[in-house]
Order: sequence, then C-alpha cells, then structure tokens
Amino acid sequence: MNLTIKLLPFLIFVLLFTGCDDDDNGSQPDLQVPTSYNDFENVSYDGQTQRLAQMTEITAYMKSANTSGVELDAARLQAMYANAEGAMFAGTYDDSKQLRSKTLSSVQADFESYFDNIALASTSDVAAADGVAGVSVSQDGTKQYLLNENGVEYTQVIEKGLMGACFYYQATAVYMGDERMNVDNEVIEPGEGTEMEHHWDEAFGYFGVPEAFPVDTDGAVFWGKYCNDRDALLGTNAELMNALLKGRAAITADRLDLRDEAIDEARNAWERVVAGTAVHYLNSTMSNWDDFALRAHAQSEAVAFIYSLKFNEDKTLTNAQVDDYLERVGGSTDFNEMDFYEIDREVIEAVRDEMGAAFNFGSATTEL
Repeated sequence: MNLTIKLLPFLIFVLLFTGCDDDDNGSQPDLQVPTSYNDFENVSYDGQTQRLAQMTEITAYMKSANTSGVELDAARLQAMYANAEGAMFAGTYDDSKQLRSKTLSSVQADFESYFDNIALASTSDVAAADGVAGVSVSQDGTKQYLLNENGVEYTQVIEKGLMGACFYYQATAVYMGDERMNVDNEVIEPGEGTEMEHHWDEAFGYFGVPEAFPVDTDGAVFWGKYCNDRDALLGTNAELMNALLKGRAAITADRLDLRDEAIDEARNAWERVVAGTAVHYLNSTMSNWDDFALRAHAQSEAVAFIYSLKFNEDKTLTNAQVDDYLERVGGSTDFNEMDFYEIDREVIEAVRDEMGAAFNFGSATTEL
C-alpha cells in the first residue's frame, strides 16, 4: 500500500485537532466557565460562612447600644471576636473558627481597642455632643446611633473595618496569594476538591453571596451586599463574579495561566466595590451634612471603607495615599483619634473627587 495513503487518516486527525484549538496560546482548548458556582464539584467554604455569621451577630450586639441606656460588655465583645468562652453566640460555631486570627495580625490589637471603646461609649447616659459620647438622634427622630465623644460610630468602623482587614484581606491577599495558590492541584479530597480548588473556594466564601449570584441576590451579605448596591453604576456584580467563576474553572482545568488572569481580575473588581462604596458614603456624608446623626453615620462608614483599601495585594493606592484620605476625611489615621466635628464639607468633596479620578469612576463619582 502507498505510504501516503496509509498516513492519510493520521494527517486528517492532526488537522482536525489543531483546527479546533481557538486558544491564544495555540496549544490548549478554550476554558469552559459555568454561570453559577454551584456547577462546580467538591466545593466547601464552611469556615468562611461561620465567620460571616459571627460578624453578623457581633454587629447586631453592637447596634443594640443605639438604644439609649443599653450598655455593651467589653469582655463579651472580645470573646465574640476570638470565638472564646463568654461570647454567648446564638449560633453554633467550630472552636477553630474566629475573626481575630483571620484579621491581619498587625491590626488585631487596634480592633480590640475599638471593642473596648464602644463598650465605654455605651455607658454614657446623655445625648451625644461635641466632646461627649452618647446616642445621637436624626432630626426626624427615625434614626439613632451610638457615637463616641468625637462623633465616630464604632459599630460602623468595626464592622466595615473587619470586612477589609479580615474578609477582603483573606480573600485577595491570603487565599489568592502565592502561598495558598502554589499548592497541590492533583489529589482530590471528596467534598473539598484539590488543595488549590479548596483555597479558591475559601476566597469565594468571603464574598458573601449565593452560589447563583448575581441571578440570585437574596441573602447576599457584607461584600456581596455592597457589590450589588454598586452594580447599577459600576457593573460590579458580573465583573467580580465572572472573575471568581473563571478562577475556579481554570484551577479545575489546570490552566494556571488563566487562574492568574482571574486573580488579577478578581482583585481589581473587588477593589472597585470597596472604592465605589467609600465614594458612596462620602456622597452620603455631604448630602446629610446638616443632620449630624446621619452625617456621622455615613462618615464612619466612609472612613472604614477607605481604610479597607489597604488590604488588597495589588491595590491601586499606596498605604500612604489611603492614610492621607483618612487624615483629611476623619482627622487621623486612627479611628480612636478621629474627630468628625472638626471636618469641613469641602474637604470631603475634594477627597471624593480624587478617589473618583483614581478609580476612573467618571460621572458615576457624583452619583454613587
């Protein structure tokens, strides 16, 4: 038989195989990315779910002091932070799951001081005023917030600050970092996947969304809630969720080049949620300028979200730039030393505009 005839089927196979390859690198097939996280197998992030639930309970307990006469127990707050004896959580949590150990170590003591100080502020039995801690009531009487003597609402700086220094930090800097990504991706643990898959799932868990997000937004909490809030103006829902789906699919397919692309995309998209929410609360601070209770509430959220920008491995702003914004918006880089009674509205507006430019928000800067 003619050698050319004998080789013909093989040549046809080679041509068909290579002709079907649309990947840019010319050697691997396109990545198949599902539309929902529940399409992946062996997904587990129970530890993250427990920590989000603990933060929900801590926030609810702190907010109880927005009612004048309710005093918070500093020891209980510290126990809740560390999931230790005395926390009196309503939920049941594994002993190893806590917020304190997952908070960036260099700021853990800061948050412990904030817990002590909110408890101290709650002992005041007079209305909040310049130099006096207490409960501040909005002009229409519908909102009230526990403020310290400088007008700072510790509930907000603690909750939103931990969203940054714990949840955002763990997801973008730790679980998407080299140490957690340069691990085994071959041995599959039933229910958890490979070690690399499991680490990615844990990063996803800190997002706080249903697995079918953004089609399903019910039950979105913390970053998931604020991502959805910013979506109309910034398109954050699809941007961040698609990056998280792409990363998990890339790991399962062992396409580490595309995993690394997804890490960059997820960090950038999540940062846009943080920055966009900070700008939103700067706008809210200005729009409520003449009602101090509402202004202090919004300003406390604004400084906490600005602070949270520090915790991304590939952040747009340097820590020095973030500290500059904190100094100007709050009067200090330390929540304990901030004084909202001494800040001018024009300064808030200037920082808002600078942040909008830094993150290319365009016309959305004034609309957020």
